Amino acid sequence: MADSVEVSSQPPAIEEQGGGEGGGGSEMDAGGGLTDAQTEVLERCLHALKHAKNDSLTLAALLLITRLCPANQLDKPTLRRIFEAVGLNLPARLLVTAVRRNDNSSLPPHELLSLGTALLAALSTDPDMASHPQLLTTIPLLLGILANGPMSQQSPDSKGQSTGGLNTESSPANLAKSAGECKKSEESEQKCDSSSEANQDSSSPQSSNSSKLDEAMAADCYQILTAVCALPRGPDQLLSRGAVPALCQAVEQNQTFSHEKGLALLGCLLSGKTKDKVWSKHPAELLSLLVRLSKDFCQAKDQPKLDMCAQLVQFLPPAGASLESEELKGVVARVWGVLRPMLQAKLTPRQIGPILRLSACLLDLFGWELVGPPKFCCLLVNRACVEVRMGLEEPPGNKLSPELQHTLTGCYRIMEAAIEQACCQGVSQTTAPPPQTSTSSLSLQQSRQVLGVLEEAFSALMYHLQQVDPSRYGDPFIFATFRSLCSWLAEETSCLKEEVTGLLPFLIGYCRSHLQGESPEQGLSDWMAEMSVREEGGTWTGKEALRYLLPALCHLSAEEGPRKVLLTLDTPALLVDFLSQCWSSLKGKSGVGSSRDPSMETACSALLNFTVTEPERVRKDPCFRALEALLSEALPVLVHKPHLLVLAANYCTLGLMIGRLKSAPSGEASQRRFFSAALRFLRGALDSGSGSGPVKVSLSWAESWDEAAELWRLGLQALGGCVRAQPWIIALVREEGWLKHTLAMLGQCSALPDQHTQGALEEALCAVAEQCPACKLEIGDMIRNDKGALSCMRNLKKSVGVK
Repeated sequence: MADSVEVSSQPPAIEEQGGGEGGGGSEMDAGGGLTDAQTEVLERCLHALKHAKNDSLTLAALLLITRLCPANQLDKPTLRRIFEAVGLNLPARLLVTAVRRNDNSSLPPHELLSLGTALLAALSTDPDMASHPQLLTTIPLLLGILANGPMSQQSPDSKGQSTGGLNTESSPANLAKSAGECKKSEESEQKCDSSSEANQDSSSPQSSNSSKLDEAMAADCYQILTAVCALPRGPDQLLSRGAVPALCQAVEQNQTFSHEKGLALLGCLLSGKTKDKVWSKHPAELLSLLVRLSKDFCQAKDQPKLDMCAQLVQFLPPAGASLESEELKGVVARVWGVLRPMLQAKLTPRQIGPILRLSACLLDLFGWELVGPPKFCCLLVNRACVEVRMGLEEPPGNKLSPELQHTLTGCYRIMEAAIEQACCQGVSQTTAPPPQTSTSSLSLQQSRQVLGVLEEAFSALMYHLQQVDPSRYGDPFIFATFRSLCSWLAEETSCLKEEVTGLLPFLIGYCRSHLQGESPEQGLSDWMAEMSVREEGGTWTGKEALRYLLPALCHLSAEEGPRKVLLTLDTPALLVDFLSQCWSSLKGKSGVGSSRDPSMETACSALLNFTVTEPERVRKDPCFRALEALLSEALPVLVHKPHLLVLAANYCTLGLMIGRLKSAPSGEASQRRFFSAALRFLRGALDSGSGSGPVKVSLSWAESWDEAAELWRLGLQALGGCVRAQPWIIALVREEGWLKHTLAMLGQCSALPDQHTQGALEEALCAVAEQCPACKLEIGDMIRNDKGALSCMRNLKKSVGVK
């Protein structure tokens, strides 16, 4: 491809090829929306393009097309014909020629830029052309024009000067003008007049010497970039070519259309899933832009201020971004200062929506720290709850508008933040005081008021979800409503007990639908990113619906009424399926990828509740046999993963609790594998060291002991039950060295960490002594020698017949 456009000094005979009678036709062409006169000129220009022997002829024909036939009146087939006749090579060369100030061109750089951008803008209206590699290569040039102005790269002595041998009389621009004057119809004459004015403007010294873009060129540049952005991979194409710094610079320098079109384009690049990536790559530029926009917001009046609420949401950094700066804190504090009087005023639903959405995003960033005094915090929560009740307590069948759904999603996030703080309020009365925030200084009466309005709002959520048909399980707004309700149920299941129990068929059915892939996941993922709803696990996989419900299932499975309903809904099978999918995903990863997943541990807790309270169901339900097979496969792997110790403790304890309910004369290979791994795992928790002091938690368990200790004790107690129910396990107890290690540790140490630990170990040893005469003798000999902590175990002494 040539780097520049060479324009011949010979006057092109465009009027012979492309002129013609205007005809004065007024009927619009069905295909392209052109008059008869325009269609005739277009056909002649297309003929000229195909047969042009030099750039002058091509430019003259193109000028006629761009002046007389606007791109918005051309249909795709016509644009395709222009593209095939010219290609993207010429407009790209026009831009390069202008930027490099090539002396072979007889047109001034500004006119080359104007024509090049106009051509690209017209061609970019076709997505196929917008995605063409040759058009994409012009993006850095277009961004440079928008950021710095059209003449920024020219030396002072070259500005406004013609750089070629083509004189003004024979330039393609003037040829286009003269050709246009040959048109007879009034409409064509009017178009030609405006074309002439545009040419005069673009070639005037004032225009050439200014770094300010004229509106037509700016509009063309933004049209091209916007068309690229609309492509499936468009945002990535722009981001990789420096769009964010360039557009931020354009706004900073107040270039033409930078606020009207530049901010809108930046908003598109900062929406959805690209927001995190953009902020991590350009934090300084975006923070500087946010500071500027927040100052504009603070100075705006009435309606413009309301309009800017939605704009500010786009330019806030994503929640959880590692961008802790005093400057950002200052921005958020200033915006809260403006929002407080706005929220205290009388507002219509249309006015309050953008304010609540912005408030939710500010809460995501810094929580309640900068919101304001407690009274205002209560007002904010109250207004969010009122909007939710008004929006959701509509008669069944009323469809919620997208704008209302967007507002309610923001309200949900305010409610989620409030329920977390309000529920912690009672705890802080009896424990060490938490860091001082607006809500942590709520009075007891204010906390009760907040909980009261939250309860009413969540009641409205349950009412709305009761009306949801399975065909709507893929609706992103239903997921947002479900997610918010789960955040409340995780903290509070004692209120509205009947309503919660009545909603369980929906909650379980909804989770099962997503887990089994019956609902579209990609739409949910994209919508959540658009609403700035973050997923801690990263990519949406379908398991997230159940992840949110799991904490509530732990509470509900421990209560008889809800548990019976959960059993009728086959909830244990759902939990086993969840664990199986998670394990398949986890074992396919290594290193950092195999990070801890708290949801798997929570699912084990819920299954443990069923195992403890519903033994007959455990014995008969096939899903528990599937669970045993999963645990037999997973535990031998997990015992070698120190960073997954809490998950291993859950798997070990759950498997042992199920094992105590089974009776088997001899163990299958999978069962032997599980129990061998369980014995090795339990053995590694305590370490007596080399001295005779108290036993200590081993180094490998120390970091997780607070979370794993109770599971370890429960596992030991369950091991005793397994030994009694399945005597064949005694052989493994000896083979794996658990008994030998335990007796040696207890004989050497002077004391155990606490009474609960002693009781768990004692129960396991009693069971072993009861089922194995050889073990009984071994334990008795150790006790008779009055060795260490063993001498304190009274029940064990009775079991082995030692006084």
